[in-house]
Amino acid sequence: MAFKFEQLDVWKLSLEYSDSIYDLADKLPEKEKYNLSSQIVRAATSISLNIAEGSTGQSNPEQNRFLGLALRSLIETVACQRMITHRKYVIDKNYMEQVDLKAQELAKRISAFRKALIQTSQNISEDQSPYETNEI
Repeated sequence: MAFKFEQLDVWKLSLEYSDSIYDLADKLPEKEKYNLSSQIVRAATSISLNIAEGSTGQSNPEQNRFLGLALRSLIETVACQRMITHRKYVIDKNYMEQVDLKAQELAKRISAFRKALIQTSQNISEDQSPYETNEI
């Protein structure tokens, strides 16, 4: 059984971005393992989790709220990327630009999804569960 969020392109894109962030975190110096590395990974993970949580049985305003949280987490990862560049932890400009382009694309997709939710009266929610309970 697939969950509704697994069919969302924005969620799939968030997973790809998260993979990029995990790779970036692996490039950071050991001294940043419990600080910047941990922070950027947690923020990236939060993006996908908020998109998923918001898709399940929520009204449009509630789903929009979760997408807003996902967008905030995305901005947090971008701020971490800027700190990584500023501190010269990763000096490969092309690599950092590619990660940044993924962040920009994800931000556009989340924003477009939020806009679509505001413009439609149809709720996007999780399908009813096929599970049955038999009481004795």
